Amino acid sequence: MTGMEARGDAELKKELDATLHARKELGDEYESALVDSFLEKVEQRLDGAVDRRVRRQLAEQQMVVARGSRSPQSSDSFGERFGFGIVSLVLAIPLSAIGGGVAHLPGLLVAWGGIVGVNVVQAARQSPNFFGRRKDNSQGSDWDE
Repeated sequence: MTGMEARGDAELKKELDATLHARKELGDEYESALVDSFLEKVEQRLDGAVDRRVRRQLAEQQMVVARGSRSPQSSDSFGERFGFGIVSLVLAIPLSAIGGGVAHLPGLLVAWGGIVGVNVVQAARQSPNFFGRRKDNSQGSDWDE
């Protein structure tokens, strides 16, 4: 974990603590606004991380192309997949608490539906045949008739 990530995580934890403390002081009538504010900060943090990763990968691809090499093979290593799963589970805890606390069972179902959806999209991105799609076989075979 880089220093910037650790600092951002500490700031996000402070924001969560402040949000929970404000909810206790302000009561239920401000809960929705507090949750929306906190989720917006989480979204901004995630957007920043995604932007940095995309810029880094584009720069790496441009360097490979500039050197005249082949395009890089899949950069998704086991570590990245494992890390994505861990992050999903870690974020599932506060999302479940917020969804269950605000909207009870429907909120919990929506939170977990989103978590499952994000993981399915990630799995499909890493494995093109995830949904059983076959590669186009331009030559065909006797079995396709």
